[in-house]
Amino acid sequence: MPFDLILRNARLANGGAANATVDIAVAGGRIAAIEPRVSGDGESVDARGRFVSPGLIESHFHLDKSRILDRVAPLEDRRATDYMKRVSAVKSTFTPEDIYARARQTLEQCLVNGVMHMRTHVEVDAPIALSGYEAIERLAKDYAWGVDLQLCVFLQEGWTNVPGAEANVVGGLKRGARVVGGAPRYDANGPGQIERIFALAKEFDVDVDIHGDGGYTTHDMMAWQICDLTDRLGWGGRVAIGHGNRYSCLPEADLAALGKRLADSGVSVSVLPTTDLFTSGRHQEHSVMRGVADAHALIAQGANCSIATNNVLNPFTPYGDCSLVRIANLYANIVQRGTEKDLSECFAMLTGRPASILRRDDYGIAAGKPADLIVWNAKTPAEVIATVAQPLMGFKRGRRVFTRETPTLHRP
Repeated sequence: MPFDLILRNARLANGGAANATVDIAVAGGRIAAIEPRVSGDGESVDARGRFVSPGLIESHFHLDKSRILDRVAPLEDRRATDYMKRVSAVKSTFTPEDIYARARQTLEQCLVNGVMHMRTHVEVDAPIALSGYEAIERLAKDYAWGVDLQLCVFLQEGWTNVPGAEANVVGGLKRGARVVGGAPRYDANGPGQIERIFALAKEFDVDVDIHGDGGYTTHDMMAWQICDLTDRLGWGGRVAIGHGNRYSCLPEADLAALGKRLADSGVSVSVLPTTDLFTSGRHQEHSVMRGVADAHALIAQGANCSIATNNVLNPFTPYGDCSLVRIANLYANIVQRGTEKDLSECFAMLTGRPASILRRDDYGIAAGKPADLIVWNAKTPAEVIATVAQPLMGFKRGRRVFTRETPTLHRP
């Protein structure tokens, strides 16, 4: 039988015996067969017993404001918290061409690090309005061969207190955005913004993804309102909270109670380690808080969580090589999760768990699913996270997207 591709000697996450490998046959962009040995014609690629996973998923990203460190004012005070002010000051320099070029460079780096699905938040605050949305919309079409981009339209700098701002959100939804979000923390009426987000979600039948519960106080968490509205609307499985720094400040019993409530309401949490670690605890001189929510504790109560990058090379996060695996390794260090089970769960928070957030019912390695495949320089999901393993090659719908050569040591 002719196939477009046969990926041979692949090791799957749940492959049975320790040394068992399979062949994955691809036809028409989809997985046609997974068997110990596939017979048939077509391009043959040997995975050499390495771990093969579905493409990684970035569940919370900001392509439009990546790579702007070279144009923002330097951080004069190490404890300053003026990230948004520094970004806002240069937004007038953003053009559709500029946003597209920076986002493209970032997206390509994500691709060679194994990312094949992404939810990216697109700011529509003045003076950008819909120009950023138009740039990322075009990028999504141009790079559909390598990644599925899902756009979330949102306001970063205020909503209820900014006349006319909502019109830009509505404009993005009318253009086809499948997710609506916001940043209630920066609104004069945060609860009012959350109400508007859910009202628009219902009107346009879209998902919700809110930048929520940043900071360190726990008496005023917005998770409870978000869960209440999710229940009222029947939007379970369609709502996510990004950040959740405050959850890291909860006692164990309170964190467990939050996890149960999130699980009951169907509200997911995307933990963003690099940004949350960089921005947290700036009010402290010593014994500085980490500010990174322990997703494992929430998952233990039935909640769904993911790990994501958020920002790359901007005032909120002045780092980034677009390696989602490196982010997950950092997370594991911060929350002190190091068993094989823990690290395997970290990998799940880059794959199957965010697939639920993006509602990708067609995700995974199984016959009939799209052939989105990554070959890792490791043998297990836990090893990928523990060693920050490199992806060696990737296939999007069966077509090779990238190849990374393994290092060669030249001995004397």
